[in-house]
Amino acid sequence: MMTFAKVSRRPEFDRDLKQLLKRYRSLEDDLTVFINTQLVLLHKQKIDNRGIVLINNLGIEEPKIFKPVKFACKSIHGRGAASGIRLTYAYFEEADHIEFIQIYFKADDENEDLEDSRLCCFAPFYASVLKSNA
Repeated sequence: MMTFAKVSRRPEFDRDLKQLLKRYRSLEDDLTVFINTQLVLLHKQKIDNRGIVLINNLGIEEPKIFKPVKFACKSIHGRGAASGIRLTYAYFEEADHIEFIQIYFKADDENEDLEDSRLCCFAPFYASVLKSNA
């Protein structure tokens, strides 16, 4: 089975996940399934099933920031991959490292604004981390 060298979560991701777990108890398991299927399919096997979209125009080339548009949550019955759960992650290709940045439920209005502001903050952060490691 193909796996990643490292999978990590930003503290903001853990905080958001903890809140969502109160409503959607299967989310931890759903995240594991997502990593072992969708992420392996795209990043290891190089098969794009259009379930994950690359976010462009952040001003950084590495890491690449992705936003899955298909994420199945067992706790949300009858929705399948259109569960409304959204997440954002960074993929460091050379290090084979996935870092989860953000998770939210699409129907929560405040999170849509939060998504844009967090991504704008993370792009310079990743750029500075990469420069310091070079």
